[in-house]
Amino acid sequence: MLNILFVTFPFFALVLAGFVAIQRGLLPRDAIGGLNGFVLYFALPCMLYRFGAGSPISQLLDPTLFLAYLLCALLMVGFSVAMSLNARIRWNDAAFGALVAAFPNTGFMGVPLLVALLGEGAAGPAIVTIVADLVITTSLCVALSRLDGADEHGAARAAKNALKAVLANPMPWAIILGVLSSAMSYELVGPLAKTVGLLADSASPVALFTIGAVLARSQQLTQESGHAPIMLRDYLPIACFKLFLHPVLVLLVLSTVIQMGFAMDRFTMVVVVLVAALPSASNVALLTERFDADTGRVARIILVTTAAAFFTFSGAVALLHA
Repeated sequence: MLNILFVTFPFFALVLAGFVAIQRGLLPRDAIGGLNGFVLYFALPCMLYRFGAGSPISQLLDPTLFLAYLLCALLMVGFSVAMSLNARIRWNDAAFGALVAAFPNTGFMGVPLLVALLGEGAAGPAIVTIVADLVITTSLCVALSRLDGADEHGAARAAKNALKAVLANPMPWAIILGVLSSAMSYELVGPLAKTVGLLADSASPVALFTIGAVLARSQQLTQESGHAPIMLRDYLPIACFKLFLHPVLVLLVLSTVIQMGFAMDRFTMVVVVLVAALPSASNVALLTERFDADTGRVARIILVTTAAAFFTFSGAVALLHA
């Protein structure tokens, strides 16, 4: 267990560093957009491309894993929405709460952390889950968030806009290019490979620092807006669903898939269960701002899952990787 903590500690320490930098005013909040832009459009696509190009094509094009993981995500969304809807939390807030319950922080945190723990073979299965969450889970939750609107076409229009946002996101394109490179056994020429490598190496530390900065900014903005106190019952159950129910559900579904005779090895199952054990994706807080949902509630869920995951994720690694 101590060896696992030695690996996970630096990742969570960088998140804390970003959080403290904003809280203490060591970094202006206006700088977060630049950090996020660098990670999203330069560093992270290079990292995903590099891991995709270096992974066997059979790992990247695994329909059994994709569908099994997607089933778990859809179940998490449905359950979380059903448990959240009430007189105070309507479709908009319930949908984004469901998204943070089902969408792990795989891109910014999960891929580099799992590779550090399990080796580069962990990148392929993790990338499959990113595609499912970016393309389908996010689009579904954005569509559900529009069900509060009077316009009966609101959900369909929201889903269409969400898909447009996916197409404008460089991460799926980086993954596609990585898949093509893997399929064709293509390697970048020396100078270009070095440039991509430098950007890829910067992705993990800058992304983790940015996660902390985004969480601190969300908390500050919530306080400055005069937001009513957020009750524990509005965010703590969702945080628990993410940290405990999601990985258990993935473990049960993937174990059943293996027992039914589908082609999936234990290593892939372990990687994907650990993906589900990650904290909530920090970029959901940015989506709530865009769609006028309760950013304070979602930011609180992300903050709780990120802080608690240092212990819960490390414990999951100890249990599964024994």
